[in-house]
Amino acid sequence: MRRPFQHLLTAALAVGLAAVAVPAPASADRADTASASAATGGGDRYKRVGYFIQWGVYGRNFHVKDVDTSGAAAKLTHINYAFGNVNAEGVCDSFDAWADWQRPVPAEQSVDGVADPAGQELNGNLNQLKKLKAKHPGLKVLISLGGWTGSKYFSDAVVTPESRARLAASCVDLWLKGDLTGQTAGTGAGVFDGIDLDWEWPGSDGAPGNVIRPEDRRNFTLFTAELRRQMKAFDARSELTAFLPAAAAKIDAGFEVREVFKLLDFATIQGYDLHGSWENRTGHNGNLFTDRRDPNPVKYSVDTTVRDYISRGAPARKIVVGVPAYGQGWTGVTSTGNGLWAPAAGPAPATWAPGTEDYKILVDKPGRRYRDLLTGANWLYDGNEFWSYDDPATLVEKAAYIRLKGLGGSMMWSLDQDDAKASLTSALYKVLR
Repeated sequence: MRRPFQHLLTAALAVGLAAVAVPAPASADRADTASASAATGGGDRYKRVGYFIQWGVYGRNFHVKDVDTSGAAAKLTHINYAFGNVNAEGVCDSFDAWADWQRPVPAEQSVDGVADPAGQELNGNLNQLKKLKAKHPGLKVLISLGGWTGSKYFSDAVVTPESRARLAASCVDLWLKGDLTGQTAGTGAGVFDGIDLDWEWPGSDGAPGNVIRPEDRRNFTLFTAELRRQMKAFDARSELTAFLPAAAAKIDAGFEVREVFKLLDFATIQGYDLHGSWENRTGHNGNLFTDRRDPNPVKYSVDTTVRDYISRGAPARKIVVGVPAYGQGWTGVTSTGNGLWAPAAGPAPATWAPGTEDYKILVDKPGRRYRDLLTGANWLYDGNEFWSYDDPATLVEKAAYIRLKGLGGSMMWSLDQDDAKASLTSALYKVLR
C-alpha cells in the first residue's frame, strides 16, 4: 500500500514535472537567472551544492567558465572543488598544482574573457573560481579534501593530537590563507570560503590500500573539532562540511553522528552508487525510496539513509542530499521485461570508465525509458544495456522530498556531467529556493 508521505510527494512531483517540462521564454530565463544570482549564498533557505572536478580541464574540456555560461553558477549556493590531498606526511597539499594555480588560462576559457597575463602568480582553476565569485556575489567555494582515491593517509594524519593539529594548520595555511606552494604567501587568499571533508571512509573499506583503524571513528570527530577551531580562529565566517556515506554499517563504523553534526555547518550524504556495475545484476543508482521488488538482503535508498542519520542524532536541516549527474550501467543484461534486477555480464562501455556515464550522454542514448514514481527512479534498457540515472523529473521528486522532510538542500556530483543548459541543476533550483 502506498504510504501517505509518498502520496504527498507524488502530488508535488506532478506540479514539478510541469515546471520542468514546459520551457520558459528566453526573457523569463534571463530574469530567473538574474534573481538566482542575486539570491545566491548564505541567505538561501536551501543549500544547492555542486562539485567541480579539478581534472575536468583536461580530457573533459570542462572549465570554470562553463559553470557560468551553462547557467549553473547562478543557481548554486556552493561549489566544492575536488580535490585537495592529505599526503603521506600528514599535511595538506595539491594533487595537481598546474591545474589548481599554475596553468595560464586563455581568454576563451576565462570567466571574464581575459587571459592570465605572463608573470601572474594566481592562475588556473583557483583564479577562475575567484573570478566566478566576483561575478556571483554570495557564491561560496569550498576545497574538498580526499575523495575515493585521495583518502589513503587520512587515518595516519589524525591519529594523535599533534598530528591532528598539524594537518588542520596545513589545510588552513594552504587553502584558506592561500599560501600556495612556490608562490608568494597569500597568493590564493580569498578563493575558498571553507573546507569540505571527503574521507572515504573512516573505520571501513574505501579504495584498496587505504589505511583503516578502529580508532578512526573517534579520531574523525577529534580532527573535525580541531579543524573547526583553527578555521574559526582564522576567519569566523569559514564553513566546514563533510561528505558522509549511505550504508548504515559505514555510518556506525566511522562517525559519531550527533557530535560530528554539531561541528559541521552541514553535511552532504551519499545518495548515489547505491547499486552499480561492480554487482552482477542491475539495480538503482540513487533511488529515493526502497524498491519493493529489490531482491537484495540489504535494501538501500536515499530515504533510508536520511532516516539513519536522523535516528543517530543528525538535525534534518543540516542534511544535504547528494544526487548523481551520471548513471550506473550494465551490459549483457538478459530480461524479458524492463531489465531491472536482471542478471548482467559486466559494466557497460562508456566514455570515461566502464559502467559510469554522464547524464549529458545518457539523455540522448537510444533505448526504452522507464520511471517508477513510488521508488523515485528512472532507467533505460535497450535489450542489452541497462542504465540507472537521474533526469530532471527524478530530481524534481527528490527536491520535493527534501522540502517536505525539512532537509538542508541538495548536492550534485558533478557539474561537468550535466548538460550544456545545466538541466539537472535547474531542476533542483526550481524547487529548492
